[in-house]
Amino acid sequence: MSRAIVAIVGRTNVGKSTLFNRIVGQREAIVHATPAVTRDRHTAEAEWAGKSFTLVDTGGYIPRAGSQIEAAVREHAKIAIAEADSVVLVVDSVSGIMPTDDDIARILRRSNKRVVLAVNKVDSDRLEPEVGRFYELGLGTPLAISALLGRGIGDFLDILTSDIKTNDVEEAVDLRLKIAIVGKPNVGKSSLVNALLGHERAIVLEMPGTTRDSIDSELKYHGEAFVLIDTAGLRRKSRIKESVEFYSTIRVFRSLERCDLAVVVVDATTGLEKQDLRIIQQVVERNRGIVLAINKWDLIQKETKTAERFEKEFQRALRVFDFIPLVFISAKTKQRVHKVIEFAKKIQKELVKRIDTSDLNRSLLEEIRKRPPTSTSGKEVRIKYVTQIQRKMPVFAFFANEPQLVKEQYKRFLKNKIRQHFGFEGVPLTIVMRRK
Repeated sequence: MSRAIVAIVGRTNVGKSTLFNRIVGQREAIVHATPAVTRDRHTAEAEWAGKSFTLVDTGGYIPRAGSQIEAAVREHAKIAIAEADSVVLVVDSVSGIMPTDDDIARILRRSNKRVVLAVNKVDSDRLEPEVGRFYELGLGTPLAISALLGRGIGDFLDILTSDIKTNDVEEAVDLRLKIAIVGKPNVGKSSLVNALLGHERAIVLEMPGTTRDSIDSELKYHGEAFVLIDTAGLRRKSRIKESVEFYSTIRVFRSLERCDLAVVVVDATTGLEKQDLRIIQQVVERNRGIVLAINKWDLIQKETKTAERFEKEFQRALRVFDFIPLVFISAKTKQRVHKVIEFAKKIQKELVKRIDTSDLNRSLLEEIRKRPPTSTSGKEVRIKYVTQIQRKMPVFAFFANEPQLVKEQYKRFLKNKIRQHFGFEGVPLTIVMRRK
């Protein structure tokens, strides 16, 4: 179930970052009395009463030279409103209604989005009478809160999350394999989607960042239905200068949450770059199946064993992600694009594969005997038993006398041995250590 996106908007210095920190439960954002301290947009996963959502702190906005702060805040609010599912408008009870508050409220009234009006800095009962005047904004009942002291936050969150489903509510089951097409801007994601679908489903231009939001399309392949999720390009955080790109990035992450498998598209002409690895890490951290599609292969000058040489270079660059299969394609000429779906079907089977406990112990305990875990504490670590405790997005539990002493390096060794004996190509594995 995809998470709702809740954006906190408002003019500078009304306490948006303080409210963000209060909801998240930790000091994720920098809080300072100087207006416009928050220069980067900030996101975090939040939960209240069993309801999860993505919280966005739009923060103080630093405009380009020569532009007005108020105009920049208004523009930023417009984009937040367009991209979010719900919006929290934060106003200041001390300073009252300012012209920028009126401007943002006017945008919100026209948006038809769900809005919660939070009147901040109501630190005591003495300030409660000041809240009533914010009815003038035309956004319904103003809620008195103190983000700094936590006053009124519980009631505020009850109202904010009233239309969000609880985590244990299941949506209708969709058995189609959902494949997210992700990668940096201008690597050919939309071109790959169009090549697979056989028609121009997504707009394809040379300018990076054309795709602003996720687009779902159904693909029929040999009588089987798949869902392709074409997403906006992911850039390094330092390059996310447009607010549109920032919110598109949030929706890419949400697409990864609801997909079964991600195809990470990489430009063959530039090779595997740091941002490609960051995107791969985002997929792996969410335990999604993964395929690496090396696009623009038609632009590479071919020699003897060119593909073999490229594959070795990519595997070396992937390092700990060397379990990811590679497919060299050209979305432009449609060369080998069908291989992407073939790999996806194979990985789909690997994602739900169950290994019998007796087979696991017979194979892995022998490997452990040959190379037992070491410990800097001087204690001997003995692993006695292993079993698979989760099928989809596979999780393996190893039982030991001193589980806390098993190092991450040894866990990687165990993952490699699982792959060596049982496959799981393109599938992230999770190792948990438990006390026997």
